[in-house]
Amino acid sequence: MATHSNESGTPGAGDAGGEGIVTRQRLERFREDGYVVVPGLLTDEELDRYEMLVTRAVRERTAGDTVPLAQKSRYQQSFAQCMNLWEDYADIRPLTFHQKIGRAAAALLAVDAVRLWHDQALYKRAGGRPTDPHQDHPYWPIRETASITAWIPFAGSTIESGAMAYLPGSHLVGLRKFVNIFFGEPHDILADPEVAHIEPVWVEVPKGSVAFHHGLTVHLAAPNTTASDRAVHTIIYFPDGSTRGYPFPHFAVDRAGIEVGQPIDGDVTPIAWPRAEGDLPPVPAVPFTLPAGLANTGAVPARS
Repeated sequence: MATHSNESGTPGAGDAGGEGIVTRQRLERFREDGYVVVPGLLTDEELDRYEMLVTRAVRERTAGDTVPLAQKSRYQQSFAQCMNLWEDYADIRPLTFHQKIGRAAAALLAVDAVRLWHDQALYKRAGGRPTDPHQDHPYWPIRETASITAWIPFAGSTIESGAMAYLPGSHLVGLRKFVNIFFGEPHDILADPEVAHIEPVWVEVPKGSVAFHHGLTVHLAAPNTTASDRAVHTIIYFPDGSTRGYPFPHFAVDRAGIEVGQPIDGDVTPIAWPRAEGDLPPVPAVPFTLPAGLANTGAVPARS
């Protein structure tokens, strides 16, 4: 039976600001469990402002999507996905390159600098279905296995609204499996022998906290049984110096012409931390496209 964790939003000594942006206890917890909730990285004013801005961007990006939720694909019923908002919404760019969040991600990965893989809004619509269990990292052609996602629920998350669950320690078992949650019935990774003995832990994240999970941590999300959308912005980071390890296509490397074996250091994946306050990267030169039918309308930036 899955367990349930209601994470405290009370910052511990050294959780935000100064050199100890993440406490030693949380660093150890992330290393052991592959996920952790860090409070105090965003102010109430920032949360409210960015919720308004990201929600407006999602509404504008998906304005042409008239397909009812029940008629969408299994994947599209899990959430409305709007990637790389930093490219076409300059007022969201400071959130994606927020220095406290990036610094926390670098601390959790124990690296000196992190790059942006991509950002995305994941709005689980009212009535949206569960997000199927998967690992993130197998979707990305990064040779090294260190990556981390910052999951920011603007109003917090509850089981009813679509909170996440994680398999503690699953990032350490040597599993790197692609689960196709995009089309058809996905493989049940929870039944794989490497993780079948691990009970998912459901984590309700209070408003003001950021949940981080490792790219190899198996995770899933509950359905949204509330009358409101679950508003989440995510930022995916990877260590500076990582290389492309596989030829399968991905916009984060293909747009910049990065070949297998080369460092992933193009304009699509700029340094996220450290940067000087107010120093925001330019929009990538090559427009962003995706194959038709993979994601919802408005998943990628529009170019005028």
